[in-house]
Amino acid sequence: VELVESGGGLVQPGGSLNLSCAASGFDFSSYAMSWVRQAPGKGLEWVSTTYGAAGSTSYTDSAKGRFTISRDNAKSTLYLQMNNLKPEDTAVYFCAKMSFTEFDSWGQGTQVTVSS
Repeated sequence: VELVESGGGLVQPGGSLNLSCAASGFDFSSYAMSWVRQAPGKGLEWVSTTYGAAGSTSYTDSAKGRFTISRDNAKSTLYLQMNNLKPEDTAVYFCAKMSFTEFDSWGQGTQVTVSS
């Protein structure tokens, strides 16, 4: 299993970023996939999940209405569109493959910094 995130960077408050996670080594369409973040000096925080077959999604409260998780099963790629970014969104963002309710594989992360 390999997960490679990209798309992070420095953005001003109110700006947008679109994160990508290229997956390989497993049947991407069969697994739920998540985004998890870690802010400086803090623990891991679940952000969002997309479920493989049904395509349903879920979000942490702080992401609802601003972030959109999506997936392209043909490209084995997971996305996170983030709009109206706030300084408190500053974190390393990881994509994670899920096995039932657990995260069983992780990418290396991509840094998102929201600052003026």
